[in-house]
Amino acid sequence: MSLLRHRRTKGSAKLALKFSAGLVAFYAVLIGQALWARKKIGTTKERPPHGNTVYGVDSPGEPIRALLIGDSTAVGYGVKKREQTPAAQLAEGLSHVLDTPISMRSEAVVGASSIDLLDQIEAAVDHKPEMAFILVGANDIRRQVRPSIAAARLGVAVRTLRETGAEVVVGTVPDMGTIKVILPPLRNVVRHWSRRLARAQTVAAVDAGARVVSVGDLMGPLFIKLGDGFFGEDRFHPSAAGYANVCGHLVSAAVASWRERDNEEAHAELYGSIMSVPAAAQEAADHSGTEVVRRGRLARVLPRRKATASS
Repeated sequence: MSLLRHRRTKGSAKLALKFSAGLVAFYAVLIGQALWARKKIGTTKERPPHGNTVYGVDSPGEPIRALLIGDSTAVGYGVKKREQTPAAQLAEGLSHVLDTPISMRSEAVVGASSIDLLDQIEAAVDHKPEMAFILVGANDIRRQVRPSIAAARLGVAVRTLRETGAEVVVGTVPDMGTIKVILPPLRNVVRHWSRRLARAQTVAAVDAGARVVSVGDLMGPLFIKLGDGFFGEDRFHPSAAGYANVCGHLVSAAVASWRERDNEEAHAELYGSIMSVPAAAQEAADHSGTEVVRRGRLARVLPRRKATASS
């Protein structure tokens, strides 16, 4: 019996050793791919012009004060003209659909993560935003912040804005697995991280009172159509066309939110599916462009709208 037990123990040890060696090799591949991707992803010292101004000045009425916070996606990293920045595209789209001027203020910062959102809100306190957009998450993934922590920070930011009376639209972290220079198996890992964070972001933001748009792989179909032209010079951030695609969906959500604010019964969505917030988050993660909005203790899941283009 002792000999049999010894052989079993020895066999288990060999199996564990092989498993450990395989795991080490797998992580070595991931680290190597991450370093290679970092080299392939270019950088630019140029920063896009800010989009802080009033749009639609010829439209009637007082300007709606809008705020944009978040990371380099919100900044519009890589674009060269003001009208190509997310701040400008969001404001132009809102102004066009609502037929009113939009006073846009962006406090987004390249490299920001969810922990920086409250500082950005504080920087815009004098603006007194009535509408706010948040795009954040990629740097939380890059820094391996736990989804629960990153989502909780996002929820605090949304709640802070809601307490001031602002309508809030959140774009979840994009599917970073669509980035061409990130190869399998790292691509599969990054895609899993992105979807996991997006689900957590959706739950936290909806619970805090935001309307959430699942950005997911909105960039994927256009990438297939436009190829490398869909990404900017650094081959990581979107081109102007990529930003426009995301902004179009955010504008559609913001318009619905604003109209519902003005007349809840007349503009409340009567379509879509009602489900629990966690189930809605999963549904949104599976279908990019989906909107999720709180309805009592549950959530209404709105299928992908036709994006509202600003240009």
